[in-house]
Amino acid sequence: MEIQLPDLALKQIFSFLDLFGLLQASQVNKHWNRIAESDFLWRSLSLQRWDCSNFTNQHLGTHTWKKFFLHQRSKELRLALAQPHNFIYKVTKNIAYDMELAYLSGNSLTMDEQEKSIICGVSPKQELCAWDVQEMHLAITMDQKKTIKVWNCQDRDALAILRMPESCYGMEAYLTKDGPFLTVGDAAGNIYTFTLPGLRDVSKVTASQYGIVFLHCSPDKKWIFACGTYRRTLPQVFLTESLLRPSEGSAPLSTSLPHKLCVSACWTPKVKNRLTLMSQSNPEKKTEFVTFDLTTKRTGGQTVIQVHKIASFQLAAHLESPVWMGANDGYTSVFTNGPYLLLFSITGFLLQRFEDHQAAIDNFWVDPRYVLTRSKNSVHVYMWEEGGRHPYLRSCYRLENIWHDPTTDDCISSVMCDNASIVLTVTVSEYSMLVMYSLNT
Repeated sequence: MEIQLPDLALKQIFSFLDLFGLLQASQVNKHWNRIAESDFLWRSLSLQRWDCSNFTNQHLGTHTWKKFFLHQRSKELRLALAQPHNFIYKVTKNIAYDMELAYLSGNSLTMDEQEKSIICGVSPKQELCAWDVQEMHLAITMDQKKTIKVWNCQDRDALAILRMPESCYGMEAYLTKDGPFLTVGDAAGNIYTFTLPGLRDVSKVTASQYGIVFLHCSPDKKWIFACGTYRRTLPQVFLTESLLRPSEGSAPLSTSLPHKLCVSACWTPKVKNRLTLMSQSNPEKKTEFVTFDLTTKRTGGQTVIQVHKIASFQLAAHLESPVWMGANDGYTSVFTNGPYLLLFSITGFLLQRFEDHQAAIDNFWVDPRYVLTRSKNSVHVYMWEEGGRHPYLRSCYRLENIWHDPTTDDCISSVMCDNASIVLTVTVSEYSMLVMYSLNT
């Protein structure tokens, strides 16, 4: 400690630390504390954890980036550290039959202490409903007449309307540094990109001779994954920038992933450019997970996408084929298997097995902070641990299905959570209910 490194060198070393390491370094001496408190390091940590690239010093006001990070982290921990008696239970009955949740946002990056969830739902008739709307948030619907509509969840009239030539199966809205965009895949295999909220045409590419049913944008908005209705065709990955800034006379930059029979895919929030695919073969009922890393390289004056297969494994034959899957740190995959929640390494090693449900898990939600599982009798909440430490996933608590009537059959069509609420849509006989567990802060 007698040798004092220059500030720039010390700041570069500290940039490799996680939250706990940075807090420990700040307690060594005054010099280290001054460097460890710098906005540069805490902004970098914030960008790694949340999509806050558009968050400026004006949003911070008089607060530092360290205070911003710790405040957002404390809001996340409220839900994980809560107990069932900390929730306010609400039910809204007789909402549109078979309502699907389209939007839930209580993860706003603000310094406000109080936080409300914004809930939007879409019925099969393409009716849009909203609850507790505090500010403008966009929702996009597609009706049976092949019409895309953009709503702000406050007004009765749509902000923009666009009639499509074909039915659209996959839609993905995302926010970039250039603003919000909507990418749509249709039944003819075309992929369209539009601005939001105006639905102005940006680009069109014919990706397949079969319909595009699944589009998924990476967390950093660099890539868009596309998968078609015919599972024996290879899924594709597009460079988002080439869809947003198309060059006349040249196709958007894309590549095929060398893996067929894909049924699901997920990007890993903690490792950039990493994608895990899940494939299932019907006759043999084999389930395989394959993980790829994507990079771009300049060769001969052109940019090409390179695909690197880094791991794969096949699920044991005695395990049921999963319906849902999720990922977090880039080295693990989580999925359901009957009443169990399983966490595997990307090489196929079973890391954790949770047995918190007596009945089969019939709905599943994964985001960078939480995992939710739902069976007929309860909803269980899990939280990802920091820094990829064991245990990688922590079981938090169970919320009983208070609404459940044993004399009727109910079905959960959607389950979501944010930092303030857990929301489910429940279909019972001929009507649906919106079930909300709101954290009493």
